[in-house]
Amino acid sequence: MASTVWKGYITFGLITIPVRLFAAARTDRVSFNQLHGVCGSRIKQQTFCPHCDRIVERSELVKGYEVEKDRYVVVNDEDIKSVAPASSDNMEIVEFVKAEGIDPIYFDASYFMVPEDAGKKAYHLLFETMRKSGYSAIAQIAMHQREYTVVVRPHADGLLLHTMFYPEEVREVPEFRRDESVSVKPQEVALAEKLVEGLAADFEPAKYHDEYQNRLMQMIEAKKEGQAVGAEAPRKRAPVIDLMQALQKSLGELPRKPASKAAQNEPPAASAAPARKQSGKRAARTASG
Repeated sequence: MASTVWKGYITFGLITIPVRLFAAARTDRVSFNQLHGVCGSRIKQQTFCPHCDRIVERSELVKGYEVEKDRYVVVNDEDIKSVAPASSDNMEIVEFVKAEGIDPIYFDASYFMVPEDAGKKAYHLLFETMRKSGYSAIAQIAMHQREYTVVVRPHADGLLLHTMFYPEEVREVPEFRRDESVSVKPQEVALAEKLVEGLAADFEPAKYHDEYQNRLMQMIEAKKEGQAVGAEAPRKRAPVIDLMQALQKSLGELPRKPASKAAQNEPPAASAAPARKQSGKRAARTASG
């Protein structure tokens, strides 16, 4: 059974709904330990003080915030507790906004929101209302000794909660901007649109896998069995010189999409039957009549 990350109430107006939060996703990566290459033993890291020229115990360590070069403000656990958000079991919705108005760049971690038995009706009322209206909820919550602004939105089976980055946490990169000095031809746009249409499909997450992690585990298993492991030559890509030529070639290499089921089930059009040739006498009677 999945472990509860947070338990409390989500409120809007005078309605209070008891809910639990469960982590919706987690990063699954191969991790390595550091070993001594000579004997294969796992390395132990020690903390060293260059000023005292000795190894120090963890009990001697304190937290410090660098305010200028080599000058620190020492902060202890009591200092941090004095400004930590009060533990709260209440998540208050402060406003509703249109889902398309929220830039996904602000999304951080995702959680499933599950109602307690006593709150199922109110939960589904909120879910259906948000689903039909196209609104998402902006709420505030204290969790893991931190205050979060979160967005709650309807998903296929219920409500999802996303913790959000604050504006000052979203980086500004000067190089990330639209270059007005670059122009593209209408013909290039038209071909690119055809290429996009040729590659268009419904999003199916199950089609995509972390192939690097798979190859990494295969390599580890091979080395475990004493098999030799060789590196594949990297595929080199030549820079695009003629954009139109590259687009046309890409269109020509697109796989043909199968015909739709409706087209496959449609009966073939009946061919027109050839006109019957009239005999000479009948044709003459018809003409004279």
